[in-house]
Amino acid sequence: MIVITTPTGQIGSRLLDVLLADTRGEELRVIVRDPARLPDPVRARVDVVTGSHGDAGVVDRAFAGADAVFWLVPPNPRAPSLDAAYSGFTHAAAKAFTTHGVGHVVGVSALGRGTPVAARAGLVTASLAMDDLIASTGVAYRALANPSFMDNLLRQAASIRAGVFTGTAAADHRTPVAATRDIADAAAHLLLDRSWTGTGEVPVLGPESLSPNDMTHIMSDVLGHPVRYERQSLADFRAALTGHGFGDAFVDGYVDMMRAKNEGLDDGVRRTPQTASPTTFREWCEEVLKPEVQA
Repeated sequence: MIVITTPTGQIGSRLLDVLLADTRGEELRVIVRDPARLPDPVRARVDVVTGSHGDAGVVDRAFAGADAVFWLVPPNPRAPSLDAAYSGFTHAAAKAFTTHGVGHVVGVSALGRGTPVAARAGLVTASLAMDDLIASTGVAYRALANPSFMDNLLRQAASIRAGVFTGTAAADHRTPVAATRDIADAAAHLLLDRSWTGTGEVPVLGPESLSPNDMTHIMSDVLGHPVRYERQSLADFRAALTGHGFGDAFVDGYVDMMRAKNEGLDDGVRRTPQTASPTTFREWCEEVLKPEVQA
């Protein structure tokens, strides 16, 4: 049995679809706060445990009889600390992995381990500490080490429709960027083929590194209207997060992460056939961004 957390999120929902379509017929269980958010055909084919996967009682029920778990910590912008948001949220699950003899866990994490800036990278530093917590249980663990997501641009769909998108990176700084659907596909591969042992990272780098300027050219071409990039200072980025009501710990962590990315956090892993993922930014713009912008 495979247990899937966050089955209604961008990555979890895609993962669930892939696993349901697989002909091997793995038994599937999901943890979800609101089962009504699952499509009826999906809900009819999976075992549902209702609640938060940060709750000890919920994960105790969900992991009973489980062979493998997909682990993703949901964002908590009002958490009192980054440790609470990541490792604190994961403590109950880590105990339940051991209690129930879960064999394999696949988690969503970040690039940066081993880089000079990893210890001061905010959300990423906390995510890497969570990986260490899971690995310490003795379970076979693979952390999907991801750069920034293409899908994050969906938050700016209205602005892109008006011809501008913003970010904190230098306009000519090329970095890897990945589609969430490729991250889900990588998770599915690991969950279905559980011949691996030990702990480690699986980078998901996308097929190319792109700068914000590169992205503007592609978006302009796909959308049929000019799109330009405006670099946002970290101070303005901080003010925007605060204005949305995010707590101090999350604001500091997000700003520190973006600063670290500007200093090379995502640049330490070489792209190879094993670390590249297939979806190009152009394909993603045509299939995901364009319909959203035009909606």
